[in-house]
Amino acid sequence: MNLLTPHSALLSEAYPGDLTAANYWLLSDVGFMRRALALAQQGASQEEVPVGAVLVCDNKIIGEGFNQPITTSDPTAHAEVVALRCACQTLQNYRLPPNTTLYVTLEPCTMCLGALIHARLARLVFATFEPRAGMVGSQLNLTEMDFYNHKMQAYSGLLQQQSQTQLRSFFRARRGKKKPQKQSD
Repeated sequence: MNLLTPHSALLSEAYPGDLTAANYWLLSDVGFMRRALALAQQGASQEEVPVGAVLVCDNKIIGEGFNQPITTSDPTAHAEVVALRCACQTLQNYRLPPNTTLYVTLEPCTMCLGALIHARLARLVFATFEPRAGMVGSQLNLTEMDFYNHKMQAYSGLLQQQSQTQLRSFFRARRGKKKPQKQSD
């Protein structure tokens, strides 16, 4: 897995204070990840874990989504799967075009990565690692497994601090809410 890969444009705001890292991202990468962060915030406003995802082909958004398993009572409604369903329905094809990139605010889990592999995603860009269930380096790196018949490029770290701050704030607020006490019979 490549944590970063060189691109032609510079954008230091993606990595404040780290001018070497700024050499690795295109302006459009940052814009699409910002959209994913905005979608994650929509999820947080609905009491969902703040994860947002944007699928892009030829610099156009073809699908997007945020976590919705609680509000939809659907355990598969992770941001990546919601965005993938949206794109595939729009394209009327279960396979993505060969130059499609997914921008997601958190490292994908096994389910999401499996769906992305089956859809033939070309490039994955995620903001921050998910140490408990991440499958692009945290627990395993399924993108490098030889038994899959499709390989994708995977990159991490774009707007990492913003994503981590969003997640920490969400879980801090959730822990701070008092749960209703049980009434005794």
